[in-house]
Amino acid sequence: MLESDARETERKVIGILKVLSESSESLGSITIARELEKHGIHLSERAVRYHLKITDERGFTRPLGRDGRTLTPAGLEELHLALAPDQVGVVIERIVLLACLTTFDPQQRKGQVIINTTLFPKDRFRGALSAMKEAFEADICVSHLVAVASKGDKLGDVVIPEGYVGFATVCSATINGVLLKAGIPMDSRFGGILEMRNYRPRRFTAIIDYAGSSLDPSEAYIRARMTRVREAASTGSGRILANFREVPAPSKPMVEEVAAKLRDAGIGGIAVMGNPSEALCQIPVGPNKVGMILLGGMNPIAVAEEMGVEGDNISNSGTIDFERLVPFSEL
Repeated sequence: MLESDARETERKVIGILKVLSESSESLGSITIARELEKHGIHLSERAVRYHLKITDERGFTRPLGRDGRTLTPAGLEELHLALAPDQVGVVIERIVLLACLTTFDPQQRKGQVIINTTLFPKDRFRGALSAMKEAFEADICVSHLVAVASKGDKLGDVVIPEGYVGFATVCSATINGVLLKAGIPMDSRFGGILEMRNYRPRRFTAIIDYAGSSLDPSEAYIRARMTRVREAASTGSGRILANFREVPAPSKPMVEEVAAKLRDAGIGGIAVMGNPSEALCQIPVGPNKVGMILLGGMNPIAVAEEMGVEGDNISNSGTIDFERLVPFSEL
């Protein structure tokens, strides 16, 4: 097979996997052909069946007789890997989108806030709560307000599957949204690992630039076991999840005012704010800008992972109504 023909075959295979990933049900070749046209791929029903034989042989799809095909875990993984180049910058785009969807009014204590969602196995959820308690008690979190959901319910854009409990923490991007609503633009630069020394931020030991990554930094750092949030909570020294932002220098007094209103409503998250045009925790800041370090909303989740209670993490998983949140201490 010529190289150009092989590339075209791969493009069609990935197109089929994408169509299957967007459906909660198995699909037949007629439906797949129709859906492929929406992605700019024009295949006859017969050609679709030919390519489905390829995906079956590779273990990417599972035949279900007359009901068609469904995607396998291997197929979903292949799709994610194949689409990685197209996902560069998707994290910052997601933050910007959710910031625009944020409607929270800290004075009225109403509106939509941005959340992160973690799916814990039901039989491990109580252990996760016990582990996360340390981070909440040490205030290494954006908010003490959380949400819990069971099978079939939604947290943001995530539907909770059978056998799991959904746990939502307030995302630091909520601050982006509230400041945007107040007319203050915020530049989200990167997510990182922040070294704490005697309860004070010292320096970033790792960073992932939002604009150049297809991975959410918090998810990546937790998966890589790079955090030491439990140590930071108990001793004041450790490595926590944090994010670096910039705002226009003239807006600093207004940012502080909005931050105070957010704290009164139970949402904090601003670890430290710098001075105009001055580096913050060894990170250079642009001219006429002020650097800000925000705590990562998933720091409590990191503690659970550090203690061996693993979950499936989805950062920036959508928005929910503020009224759905309850204090962690009530769980």
